[in-house]
Amino acid sequence: MVDVQTDILVLRPKEIVAAYAADPDRAPEWYVNIKSAEWRTPKPLSTGSKIAFKADFLGKELAYVYEIKEFEDGERLVMKTADGPFPMETTYTWEAVGADHTRMTLRNRGNPRGFSKWMAPFMSFMMRRANRKDLKRIKEILESRG
Repeated sequence: MVDVQTDILVLRPKEIVAAYAADPDRAPEWYVNIKSAEWRTPKPLSTGSKIAFKADFLGKELAYVYEIKEFEDGERLVMKTADGPFPMETTYTWEAVGADHTRMTLRNRGNPRGFSKWMAPFMSFMMRRANRKDLKRIKEILESRG
């Protein structure tokens, strides 16, 4: 099992951070590895929405579809994919810290299959590293707009 959780404090109100992070069209702007996001269901984002992503991870191009499993606007977003060699669940949460700060938490969990399962410890390390970069990037983007 791979279970990686990272968080960051962003100097922006929770509503702004959550709205930006929960918008799949923005994912290529702040995710280091995501190259594109394509809606498979009509907008707006809601439970049951499906979004196809293309990403580069560990030198491989990945294509996968996330389905939104939970969406509490401004509070929590849970999306899950069951396809590919590495089924993954990604969770975002946003917590107000005072009036102008937000703690954003990013968690990725999954059970690699086949050869990937032997790579789980290395993948955890690489995912944690990528998640830290992603959260740092969202912080830079949102704080520069402040």
